[in-house]
Amino acid sequence: MTLTAAADGSALGNPGPAGWAWVVDGEQWRAGGWPRATNNQGELMAVLDLLHATAERAHEPLHVLCDSQYVINSVTQWMPGWKRRGWRKADGKPVLNRELLEQLDTALAGRDVRFEWVKGHAGHPLNEAADQRARAVALAFQAGIEPDHGPGLAGATTPSPEVDVTAPTAPPTLF
Repeated sequence: MTLTAAADGSALGNPGPAGWAWVVDGEQWRAGGWPRATNNQGELMAVLDLLHATAERAHEPLHVLCDSQYVINSVTQWMPGWKRRGWRKADGKPVLNRELLEQLDTALAGRDVRFEWVKGHAGHPLNEAADQRARAVALAFQAGIEPDHGPGLAGATTPSPEVDVTAPTAPPTLF
């Protein structure tokens, strides 16, 4: 049986207080975040944590609903070329979010994972739930309070991966 989950990220600012979340249903979800990160980092982390949470069920197909073209294209199209070029883009510049992407690459190995793009903020119940939980974490970090991390996946014992994100700094100003 295929397990379906939505994954989403949120950043207030960009970078700014950030959250991520994945949702299977109202009883199975997890969220987390950082005091300062980007939306893309949140989007990537939501999928990474979902893959870790479902690792004990790796024999089952996983259907990931995601409103981020960046995430979907990164893992389904761009990653092989980045790896061949030593984690550099076609223009020779380093790939952003490499730590998260390398961990995603490892977590996806041998898994039957299908990604489906869903339009964000368009009423898809699972995507809306993931978005609300990711945003709630970002708002908690903004307010300086502990976010609700959720119950996780029923029966899962795999811990959430530890990822230290460093949001890109703003370019220097000339004035």
